[in-house]
Amino acid sequence: MRKLTWLSGLCLSVFIQSCSANTPDENTQPPGNDNGDKATVWVTNGSQAKLLKQDNPVSIITGTNAGASSNLIKIDFGTKLQEMEGFGAALTGSSAYLLNKKMSAAQRAALLKDLFDSKDGIGISYLRVTMGASDFSLEDFTYNDLPAGQTDPDLAKFSIARDQDDLVPVLKEILNLQPGIRIMATPWSAPAWMKSNGKLAGGSLKPEWYPAFARYFVKYLDAYKKEGISIDAISVQNEPLHEAAYPSMGMDAAAQNIFIRDHLGPVLKTNSIKPKVLLYDHNWDRPDYPITILSDAQTNPFVTGSAFHAYGGSVSAMSEVHDKFPDKGLYFTEISGGRWATNFSDNLKWNMSNIFIGTANNWSKNALLWNLALDDNDGPKNKGCDNCRGVVTISANGSVTKNVEYYAIAHMSRFVKPGAFRVQSDKFSSASKLESVAFLNTDGSKVLVVLNQSSENQKFTVADTDKSYNYTIEPNSVATIVW
Repeated sequence: MRKLTWLSGLCLSVFIQSCSANTPDENTQPPGNDNGDKATVWVTNGSQAKLLKQDNPVSIITGTNAGASSNLIKIDFGTKLQEMEGFGAALTGSSAYLLNKKMSAAQRAALLKDLFDSKDGIGISYLRVTMGASDFSLEDFTYNDLPAGQTDPDLAKFSIARDQDDLVPVLKEILNLQPGIRIMATPWSAPAWMKSNGKLAGGSLKPEWYPAFARYFVKYLDAYKKEGISIDAISVQNEPLHEAAYPSMGMDAAAQNIFIRDHLGPVLKTNSIKPKVLLYDHNWDRPDYPITILSDAQTNPFVTGSAFHAYGGSVSAMSEVHDKFPDKGLYFTEISGGRWATNFSDNLKWNMSNIFIGTANNWSKNALLWNLALDDNDGPKNKGCDNCRGVVTISANGSVTKNVEYYAIAHMSRFVKPGAFRVQSDKFSSASKLESVAFLNTDGSKVLVVLNQSSENQKFTVADTDKSYNYTIEPNSVATIVW
């Protein structure tokens, strides 16, 4: 990942402050026939007085009564848009190490249940893992490291042994809690002997090693399959337009196109391996990158979709790609909070507006944050960001602090299940400072996530076919409503 200074003031406080009691809202209903139906409500507010707290239930009445509130939102649950695949974060090497080596078995079990259990926890349903080292690993490595001057075109020395120390055991524990979890894998660098500079940091993939690097993906997928771990999706290269001091590799759109079209796509097909193939995996500011590759008629069939980060540009870039290629998926795969910005309320609102509500409304099928867990020193780190924050912080004694990212994820992952569809819904007026997104789960339950960016209570009315309800959302807060 790469931190840019424009995020200053947007992300959140590192530690959760003490909470105080808050008087529940009085949500009066429009006149009509109360049929006994109730909507459940869960709230997190900027003051931290409510942290994923269940609020008073809301009565649903028969009749839409559009005049009940000036802020009316109509939801058409019959018009399904993109299918959702999940919400979560990256289980980096650093995160896996902390979970596996810095917590007791009981502490780890409790935290993993909280994070991944779909009944008693927040039900995280999607993980990103790194293929080899990233800037959040214990050291630099790939799965085929050799002394300088040596090559291994047949990949005879390929090994995931380092992953078996921490990452694989933790993934297996998670799979016991969430067997259907989707896992996306991303390389930060090809082995150094395949690269122009002979190093893991920076450089580019030499064209003569395109075939070997394509087989490297096959070896990886096979090795994880033998561990009982299914990789649902791969992206070709993390942040291909950013070469850094940590494992990284430049790959412009033309190079990535050739690699997918002539090597990776065909070798996956030949080996009857069918992971989702995601291209780009970088910031919103360059939608031309995936558009260029998807425009190649030969490459297009090999590609499932495009992945984006949020360290530059606007979330609307995802819709720009969708409008040109509506049959291809869109995925949001990385953003981090950090010590450069510490206001809980501001960061709750920014994350919900841009990453969770924003990406869904711009056709993303998932939303992932960066490190799932880091320690009190924002590590372990590997020459990358020196002040990034994890979704949770694991202290030296194994205790856990839930950061604001935890609550942002939870407002989606706990209620919007894999296989749900985003559905058509109105937008609130910009003057209301309300933002929302609605979903229909496979079990028929309906979910509305609403963000109030204003400093005042905002009353709104939800119209769902022949039923409706009112709700008053607190200032600087997010509410997830389920019925």
